[in-house]
Parts: sequence; structure tokens; C-alpha cells
Amino acid sequence: MKRIFAVLCVFLGLVSGFTCANAESQAPSSHDDPLLMGLIPEQNIFKQVERYEPLTDYLSKKIGREITLKLLTRYGNIVDNFVSERLDMAFFGSFSYALAYSKLSVEVLARPEWIDGTSTYYGLIFVRKDSGIRTAGDMEGKKFAFVDKATTAGYLLPLAYFKKHGIHDYKTYFKEAYFTGTHEDAIYDVINGRADIGAAKNTVFFRLAETDSRLSDELIILDRSPDVPANGLAVRKDLDESLKQKLRETLLNINEDAEGQKILANYGATRFIKTTLADYNPIFDYCKEINLDLSTYDYINE
Repeated sequence: MKRIFAVLCVFLGLVSGFTCANAESQAPSSHDDPLLMGLIPEQNIFKQVERYEPLTDYLSKKIGREITLKLLTRYGNIVDNFVSERLDMAFFGSFSYALAYSKLSVEVLARPEWIDGTSTYYGLIFVRKDSGIRTAGDMEGKKFAFVDKATTAGYLLPLAYFKKHGIHDYKTYFKEAYFTGTHEDAIYDVINGRADIGAAKNTVFFRLAETDSRLSDELIILDRSPDVPANGLAVRKDLDESLKQKLRETLLNINEDAEGQKILANYGATRFIKTTLADYNPIFDYCKEINLDLSTYDYINE
């Protein structure tokens, strides 16, 4: 029932602007109120709930405090919602964390290490094999599918690629450039011919490829970004220090009991590892490379 309720709340939010957290966010918080965790929209809402609800339940039990999920409709919302919805924590992508740190000083605690031993991801630019597109010059007059202006893989990588190849204004260079909202949608828009070129993160790309052979059969990868940290859990700067410590220790030790190992397997990871601000240096360097000022950056999709 909890899963059904969570998904229903997200659906209501998408169609009407209502969120399950809205009513709570209007009242003063207390020590016993549920902690609110935000999730960025990597995949559709049902898949997100399936992946994160068992982990959230485990954390709640271990720290002795209920944690409620809030799935957000777009990446940039995670910055706004830390204030408007009084989020206590969130799983951030690398660029959305850099943004939230620059604007709100959120503190990252830990990130997953995947089954293949990596704790990072990278962005991909891809096209259909039959598109005839192999270079930046071939892209002129085509349709490009971004994910969101607050993503590394789905926006920063393309911007750096454009700069490298002399594309000064992508809005005039392409016939159409638009934002899909999720990495999954960017991938399938290219497969299904809605877009000619797309950008997305490798973890979503290869996870989908495990069950959908069209990704390997019909798509070709043209470029990739540097490695950046996998989605890490970060908390608001004024969260009680004892709660921060409990959350960090629970994540770092989750692989030490049978229940935690089962949850990790569902999540696609083997453990969580300690994460610090220094791990995000590639993002800050990327922003300098393309002259992007995080303190003033407008992350609202156009």
C-alpha cells in the first residue's frame, strides 16, 4: 500500500501540481515529523519507486525516523524544493549536487558502488546507426534531445561537445532542440525517431540495453564525458548532526547484513562509499571550461 500511495501522490503532482508533501510543508516541522527525501527523475516514476522505496524503508528502520519519498518532476526542482517543500535530503546527480551546493550548501554523505565496481557514471551522445550522423557537422539542421538543464550527461556534456566542435548557438544550429525530462525518454526518442541525436547517462543507457536489444542494435555512441560521481545522498546543511551521522553510517554499513545485501541487489549496487565535495571537482572544472557560473546559472528548461 505504501508503494501504491507513493506513486499515486506523484501522479497527482504531475496532473494537478499537488504533492503529498505540500500539506506537511505548511506546518512547522518537529523532531517526530517524517524526513523528506527528494528523487530526481532518471526513469519513470514506477521504476524509481521500485528502486528507492526498499532503501528508504531500510534507512527509516535503522535511524529510527520515518523517511518519506518525494519524486520530483524535473532535475532543477530538487534545488527549488529544498526550500519550498522543506526537503531534508535527496539523491543528487552530479550537476544537480554542484548546483545545490553552490546555492544551498547541502552536504553529501555517500554514493553507491555498482556491481561492476564503479562509483561513477558518464554522459553519452548517441544517434541511430542508420541516421548517417557521425560528426558534429552532420548534426546541423537535425533534432537534438537533451534531458534537463540541471544534468551533467543530459546537458553539460552536449554543451562541451558543441564548444569543442565550434557550434556557438545550438538553438540556431539544430532544427529543434528540446528537453525530455528523463534519460530514458531521451534514449527512446532517438530510437523511435522523435529526435536525431540524444544525450543521456551511461548507467541508464546500459541498464535499458540489458532488456531491450534495440539500444545495441540500432544506436551508436559518438562521444562521452569524463567520469563523475554516481547519484549521492546529500542532506540540508542544518540537519541534526546525529541524524547525519546515523544516515552516513547506515549507508556505509548496509552491505554487512542480509537484509541490506538484498536491498543493494535490488538497487544494482554492492555497497555505499563515503563521498565528499572534492569528488565533484570534475563538475566544477567542466563548468569553468564552458564558462558556466553555478551561482547565477538559470537551470529552468526553456
